[in-house]
Amino acid sequence: MRIAIYGSGGIGGYFGARLAAAGNDVHFIARGAHLQAMRQHGLRVESGAGNLHIHPVSATDDPADIGPVDTVMFAVKLWDVEPAARQLAPLLHERTVVIPFQNGIESSDLVKKHVPARHVLGGVAYIATGIKAPGVILHTGAMQRMQVGSGAEAFVQACKSAGINVEPTADIERARWEKFVFLVGLSGVTALARRPLGVCRADPDLRATLEAAMSETWRLGRHRGIGLAEDFVAERMRFVDTLHAEMRTSMQHDLENGGRLEAPWLCGAVARMSEAAGLAAPVNRSIYAALKPYIDGSALKAS
Repeated sequence: MRIAIYGSGGIGGYFGARLAAAGNDVHFIARGAHLQAMRQHGLRVESGAGNLHIHPVSATDDPADIGPVDTVMFAVKLWDVEPAARQLAPLLHERTVVIPFQNGIESSDLVKKHVPARHVLGGVAYIATGIKAPGVILHTGAMQRMQVGSGAEAFVQACKSAGINVEPTADIERARWEKFVFLVGLSGVTALARRPLGVCRADPDLRATLEAAMSETWRLGRHRGIGLAEDFVAERMRFVDTLHAEMRTSMQHDLENGGRLEAPWLCGAVARMSEAAGLAAPVNRSIYAALKPYIDGSALKAS
């Protein structure tokens, strides 16, 4: 299968490497030092599920170098969604499937502003990964799971053949909101505390903050007509207790590395959308306020 990985960081780099190792024709779109390292030394994955080294690797910063593909895993950061979506045209043929895997809830609609809606499916990824160094992806823990909307059967089969835990779902909007509820709380609290998940879940005040942030997001989703289960937040809190204690979210990685933050599209989006809906979201609003000085990364670098 011919696959383009648009955004080759933690999510795209990990799953793309697995797909390439299984024999698929995978092309990575990246930039900067990460792209140069991939071109020179290939792409490495360090993971408890098995290390990989893909070398040589097809890597570029220009989608036109690749041409039409069967599937685009669209995994750029949230602030890059629209600029990257404008560059998707060279990757498309009549049956190309574009699957956004962003952390936020608004990316699919943004992609559809630049790509015909028939090409765009929803996607969800659950995995703790990050760029350890240029050309190196670190996968923490054993969790690795994807959900995709109906219509990507060939991609699902390619993922299964690569050992990726993947499932199609008829209700991808609910799946996206389930991820959104979970990640808004997890990313906000771990970034706010600058500590791994194990510390946050063990401290009663941080644990209560995590649960409250998820509850506000769950309430927003229900208000918007998403069929989230009544006990969803309680179930997610139980799931949190099963995760690797050293797990760090991507927003925490970005904060600690002095990079830009996705907070405006996560905790900030919950605050913004809740206000528009006449709902209160004091916990997410407070988390967002505390992270705002670091959104562009410059304040953290200077501190």
